Amino acid sequence: MREAGLMTAAALAAVKAAIKPGVSTLELDAVAEKTIIDMGGKSNFKLVPGYFHTICASINNEVVHGIPSAERILAAGDLISIDAGAITPTGWNGDAAFSMVVPGGDPELTAQRQKIADACEASLWAGIAALAGAKKLNEVGRAVEKTIRSHGNFGILRDYIGHGVGRSMHEDPAVFNYATKDMGPKVEPGLVIAIEPMITGGRDDVFIEADGWTISSKDGTDAAHFEHTTAVHEGGIWVLTAVDGGAAALAKYGVTPVPISAS
Repeated sequence: MREAGLMTAAALAAVKAAIKPGVSTLELDAVAEKTIIDMGGKSNFKLVPGYFHTICASINNEVVHGIPSAERILAAGDLISIDAGAITPTGWNGDAAFSMVVPGGDPELTAQRQKIADACEASLWAGIAALAGAKKLNEVGRAVEKTIRSHGNFGILRDYIGHGVGRSMHEDPAVFNYATKDMGPKVEPGLVIAIEPMITGGRDDVFIEADGWTISSKDGTDAAHFEHTTAVHEGGIWVLTAVDGGAAALAKYGVTPVPISAS
């Protein structure tokens, strides 16, 4: 699964480097596709029935599952979320996502949108840090929600959540981005999950666009989405879709990820 994670990480890094005003989301899709294929993998998004692209590209009030298109041209100041995944020849999956503001926009709008992205990213890493010492899985969701709330009055999607990852891209268990009464299953070695908070700048109500895929905020507020696939093993945790295993981001939480080979 580390191989799948690195393929996914490389694809997202290549897309991030290509994001600029004037680029279409279909061009970004091609960048991700080539990166994964060049590393010997395939897009696992294309294995989802009815979906024919390597990434999901969601812009501004689109939260997740935006379909790449030659007509969707990025403008300076857009808030774009990119989600991608890879599957190895041996059948293991990776899944990750990031959001960023396209450079060059109006400073006030850029700052507003960056605040949403920063809150979402911070909640992802707080959730991963919580996983490192968690006894029950929903300790992750509680940490995610607490961090989001500490950043402002954002909407946390309720019906779109994280998940297990393995031979399939989406597996049990459910990984909530908010506190629930049930603390969930026991956290133990062998657990691999995708933690993926999705937030809006307003309410948490969303709807499915006419394309049948894109999830957008009902109130029209901007949205952000971050995700990493993380493994729990005998030695600790390792973020499979981060090149450094999550070391840099987790340092502020006092968490040191441990390579699986060291366990």
